[in-house]
Amino acid sequence: MSGGGPPPGSWYDVVVAGGGPAGTAATAALVRAGRSVLLVDAGHRAPRAGQALPGAARRMLNELGLPTPDAAGGHPRCLANLSAWDSETLARVDTILDPYGHGWHLDRPLYDRQLRAATVAAGARALDDTRVTEAVREPGGAWTLRLHTATGARWVRCAWLVEATGRAGAIARRHGGHCRTTDRLVGVEVRVPAADPVLAASLVEAAPDGWWYAAPAPNKHRVLTYFTDADLAPGDLHRPVRYRALLARLHHVTAPGQDVGEWAPPRRVAAHSSHLTLPHGDGWIAAGDAAIAFDPLSSQGILTALYTGLVAGRAADRHLRGERDALPEYAANLARIRAAYRHHHRAAYQREQRWTSRPFWCRRR
Repeated sequence: MSGGGPPPGSWYDVVVAGGGPAGTAATAALVRAGRSVLLVDAGHRAPRAGQALPGAARRMLNELGLPTPDAAGGHPRCLANLSAWDSETLARVDTILDPYGHGWHLDRPLYDRQLRAATVAAGARALDDTRVTEAVREPGGAWTLRLHTATGARWVRCAWLVEATGRAGAIARRHGGHCRTTDRLVGVEVRVPAADPVLAASLVEAAPDGWWYAAPAPNKHRVLTYFTDADLAPGDLHRPVRYRALLARLHHVTAPGQDVGEWAPPRRVAAHSSHLTLPHGDGWIAAGDAAIAFDPLSSQGILTALYTGLVAGRAADRHLRGERDALPEYAANLARIRAAYRHHHRAAYQREQRWTSRPFWCRRR
């Protein structure tokens, strides 16, 4: 800042940085608590395709006043989950057996927009194509934030900041947050045209150096993703011919791409497990992947983002009301979630026994 500091900016109780599920859930919780909230969304992220939301999200979405994917429209139901894990035989679990009902295959960019629109309808203000480029904590305890928008820079001020910008979590890291990464998992994904109708099921298949995932994607496509450790991924896997050669070795995931002529270049996406050692700091609280990020094998990423957004928003409101135990309770809650995740993560990988001597599987034992 120069020239005597920034000009006076609009005041909000809370600014939420990040317009994905965690950010919109935090915004909805804060608005329902009576807070003035600005939701700032950069809008240029490319979320991993083929993501699913389990039926267990219904109750939480209703509690927040946010639309379910059924109500929002544009998201096919997930009717079954298929897997070839520790066996070449394909197992099937129908979602009719789930007490929470069917889940959904999300069109993530569309659903993120639908969630943001619901928070605006509830009373929040949202700025798209906007990111926080500078955050200064004032001596009196407020924040002064410099925002980069499509029309230039602007300043806003707030009492509290919610960090929900994903695994990068740049705001939290610049203000005392320490992130710990516990593995090197990456995904290499490609979208291919699919036969009509697209099978309304996800498919997971283990491989010698990782595992594969296939699921419906928008516009009659299917997404294929290979998950492995960054140092184990072939250097030329971004080339469609190399990707197809690796895919051809499989028994089940291979089918969706067999008859596809032209392929888009595969792209790499982050998939590692990580967490902030403390998910809050002086004037800020983190939610979603910025606070705790899971291996996609868990199928809990978006559900956890919604939940951590909800409880982070409530914790921020309680803290602003003077409740000293609000932030420690939030941190303890996330620690319990991470402990349960680690237990189930280890158990899931240990069930695959065919390639126990390979580096990818050894690291997860």
